[in-house]
Amino acid sequence: MSAPRRARLLQPLISSLLLLGLATAARAQVFCVYDPLGTQGDFYNMARDYQLAAKRWGLEIELKPYTDDNALNTDFKAGQCDMASMIGMRAREFNKFTGSIDAPSVIENYSQMREVLDLMASPKLARLMDSNGYQMVGMIPIGAAYPVVNDRAINSFEHADGKKVAVMSWDPTQTLMAQHYNVTPVATTLPDYGHTFNTGKVDVIIAPMVIFKAMELSKGIGHKGGIVRRPMFNFTMQLIAHTDKFPEDFGQKSRDYMHAQTDHALGIIHNEEAAVDNRLWIYAVHSEVVEWNIGMRKLLNTLVDEGHFDRRMITLLERIRCKTSVDDTGCASAVTSTATAAN
Repeated sequence: MSAPRRARLLQPLISSLLLLGLATAARAQVFCVYDPLGTQGDFYNMARDYQLAAKRWGLEIELKPYTDDNALNTDFKAGQCDMASMIGMRAREFNKFTGSIDAPSVIENYSQMREVLDLMASPKLARLMDSNGYQMVGMIPIGAAYPVVNDRAINSFEHADGKKVAVMSWDPTQTLMAQHYNVTPVATTLPDYGHTFNTGKVDVIIAPMVIFKAMELSKGIGHKGGIVRRPMFNFTMQLIAHTDKFPEDFGQKSRDYMHAQTDHALGIIHNEEAAVDNRLWIYAVHSEVVEWNIGMRKLLNTLVDEGHFDRRMITLLERIRCKTSVDDTGCASAVTSTATAAN
């Protein structure tokens, strides 16, 4: 058979294969993954597992790593990412309800956080996962965020008068909190967060222990500092998707899958906290903890009134906390029904 004739006979097959390849590429959704360690980090590794799980749902997911959350945020809003992972306080821009989980001083421990995660995966709350064309399609815990200080005398915000604290440039609530406690806010970004502390530009940063080694925070602690063992936040990593880029049943499947990773994520958190040198922990006396709670929760109520956080979520979180902390600040006024809080 001549070469020209063979080429003519093969052309339909070649065209079909090309069309199939284009169709497959068109079906692939881009998942932009934030991890301070890039492709070597735990969050990116979990995204690889997610990519495999999505195949069982009939989806092709392309992973795109980011170490700069500002670049990820820009690309996501521009439509270059069909979905993206981001810390909960950043997700507040896209879903105020779920983004309010990372509010200060509401959730106190991982038992309470587990109950929050159980509720967020429930189909009963699915309607609250959609907001203005975006959908929260899963979350995992990152861990308690503690004040990391360069002087052990700074064992609370009350003792940080006049000191400098790092705040995210894109989150006005952190600046308002700092100003409330007469602490000087210094705007920074996540890529520069550890460097800002380690080079002495600030005296305090708030950080979960999963980033302690990655950001080499022991450099900023030096010989005088430590970590105040009083969590200011309990952070989450949330997956936010453009709702119209995925099938209708995708959101619940994704939330169910991410919820099943809770134990794995908590295991990472516990390991990282256990790895911290015990000599670095700074413990506050009970009376100081009580005063801390009173002050922080009054401030949180003000921030809710000003519209920075979703009141339904804060009420829900208070309800969960007050199940096990019945004598804690604000529990006397907590709602008596989780369902009521979600309405």
